[in-house]
Amino acid sequence: MTSSHRLEVWSAAFFTLLFAASAILLVGWRTRTAIVLQGAVTVQSSDPRKERPISDVDVFVADNLAVATVRSDSSGSFSVQLRRSVRRGDPISLHFHHPQYGDLKLNDFVGDKLYVVHMLPVNEVPASTHHPDIKVGNVRVRYSIKAQTELNVGSAAKAFQIENRGNVPCKKQRPCSPDGKWKAALGSASLDAGAGNEFRNARASCIAGPCPFTKIESDKFTQGGRTIMVSARDWSDTATFLLEAEVFHPMVSQIVHESYPVIFGDGLNFTLPASAEGVSLEADFDGQTVIFPLGPSILLSWADCNARANSDQTRVYRCQLNAGYQFQ
Repeated sequence: MTSSHRLEVWSAAFFTLLFAASAILLVGWRTRTAIVLQGAVTVQSSDPRKERPISDVDVFVADNLAVATVRSDSSGSFSVQLRRSVRRGDPISLHFHHPQYGDLKLNDFVGDKLYVVHMLPVNEVPASTHHPDIKVGNVRVRYSIKAQTELNVGSAAKAFQIENRGNVPCKKQRPCSPDGKWKAALGSASLDAGAGNEFRNARASCIAGPCPFTKIESDKFTQGGRTIMVSARDWSDTATFLLEAEVFHPMVSQIVHESYPVIFGDGLNFTLPASAEGVSLEADFDGQTVIFPLGPSILLSWADCNARANSDQTRVYRCQLNAGYQFQ
């Protein structure tokens, strides 16, 4: 092989290896998992109970290192996806903006951590124009829950007899007494509660005759329902039985509940079950009680409120007093 041929072979091998290495690096860059920064924004306070979450905070990363600007949700949570070129240990600058709070910049290094950011409210009312705060007192939460209830509309009873003659040998001619010795007779009775009604507390028993020689044969009454039935066995003289039950009418009704929210500073918090309906706030303003229905948008003239659902569908409500109001 001549020198020129060797040079061509080595050149081809070099470029092949260079292409393969570039392809490997490119595939690795494309398949690298993007880093996501997670955090929460709260109000800065020396009292942890007053560090309420701040929603609608714009969160962006300087130098275009994030895929997009994000906004915190009702719980103050945010997730920022960084570009694939950003690696752990790289310096990063997070910026937080909300019109009611002072802007905040956080310089840090990319790593596995949770970012908890505290923002200070901006004083929106100048001292020269400040008026006495309106007192908000005795705040209550009212809501209703649908509940299945039953109305007792009466009772029902039915007597029935089983005619038989005692001391007659069975001779294997059914029905017989439980021990198979005496000739027996069977009898039954049923009751209908009517459309939309159900029986409760049903019971059956022998009330006359040789009751010690009788037996309730089948139990189709203790579970209740619209219709109930009982059958009995008698292996002596004629006996009388009685079937009784209360009649109930099932219905759905609204049960109103009232609770008191928890107040820390100018923040108000309460939770409601998933089935709560017709939520409203009641509060006293200058000694006068006013009712404020909380619709889907939760608009109040005296407070800024938001709500979020937990994993079990219970709802968490948070309200912050607007300027010019104060909890009494």
